[in-house]
Amino acid sequence: MPDYPKVKYKEEGMREGMQIEDAQISIEDKVELLDMLSETGLQQIVVGSFVSPKWTPQMERIDEIVTKFKPKPGVTYTALALNSRGVERAKAYSPPLTIERDAFPRLNVHMCDVFVRRNTNRTQMQEMERWPQVIAQAQELNIKEAGVGTNASWGSNFMGEFPVDNLMTMLERQHSMWDEVGIAVRSASMGDPMSHCTPAKVEESVYRVKERWPEINHIRLHLHNGRNMAIASAYAAMRVLGPDDTLELDGTIGGFGGCPYCGNGRSTGMAPTEDLLHMMEDMGIPTGVDIDKLIDCVWTAERIMGRELYGHVSKAGPRPKSVESLYDINMPFVETTESAKHFKKGPGTYEGGIYPYSEPITSPYRDRVNAGGNAYDDANGDFPWKQDWFPAKG
Repeated sequence: MPDYPKVKYKEEGMREGMQIEDAQISIEDKVELLDMLSETGLQQIVVGSFVSPKWTPQMERIDEIVTKFKPKPGVTYTALALNSRGVERAKAYSPPLTIERDAFPRLNVHMCDVFVRRNTNRTQMQEMERWPQVIAQAQELNIKEAGVGTNASWGSNFMGEFPVDNLMTMLERQHSMWDEVGIAVRSASMGDPMSHCTPAKVEESVYRVKERWPEINHIRLHLHNGRNMAIASAYAAMRVLGPDDTLELDGTIGGFGGCPYCGNGRSTGMAPTEDLLHMMEDMGIPTGVDIDKLIDCVWTAERIMGRELYGHVSKAGPRPKSVESLYDINMPFVETTESAKHFKKGPGTYEGGIYPYSEPITSPYRDRVNAGGNAYDDANGDFPWKQDWFPAKG
């Protein structure tokens, strides 16, 4: 089994998710959902953003949410603030909020000049003009380690695909500026607001960063999921990195979320938290999160939104592994997503379904499992019964 990196996960549903939803969703519903998220075992939760209600009316009442929710000890709560005014507003609620500061002062730039104009009302050149200021501030504070980063890293809905060579050229320039002042680069960040990530591109990017600068041991990926590539791309990064590396990821329960500036709206989405963490647990990467409680959060969010969200584990359930969680082999047809919730709600969800079998199904394999054994005795496949026609082992 590969030695995977340490993974830090941040839940963004209350910000990335809510910022594209109906602004009339009640504060009570939002607080209920936030309190439920606090009980799942998630260690980092973004509660919203302190931004202008003119452009993001969904966040107009963020102050009420922060004062009404129940912080859980051990959970870090943060909020997005895009300027000094937003930071000052957030400071009024610290604690319970932690005023988020990047562990590394970072040079960052959007690869797409169109998107950055639409999203932040500035140009790519204006972003780069700030780099000397960031470096000077780091020097004044005697900072020893820093970061580099790009956004819209692999492509744009307005400009098309960006080869990884372009990304590396931009990171190379940023890295050289830190080198010039003797500050070591330990972190690289790659964002993807317009869902252009693919496993191949992310794998190549992370591999080339590590190959070019082995001392970089912290990778941050912000992956949107409009084309259903976010989880596969996160997995690709995990395969490249090792146990001495840290991979920072984020996503949203149910995969909801969106960006009004990229042209995809609610279709932008993010990796569904429950799906990504379910995969990580199966890979042997501990998350400390209760998937069952996450599913409750998704179902609550769906009730609040009035529609199904985009994740899968919340619909089909986690992989059944214990005897208690295995499905009844004589269950009737299960045809709807509502009846599929029997994994959590019980057999009443499919009661009255079509039952086409003339007699009950039996299985010697299942009998073994029910008795506490494995369906097969060993890796070679020793079957419950012997047949002359079955090829002999060895």
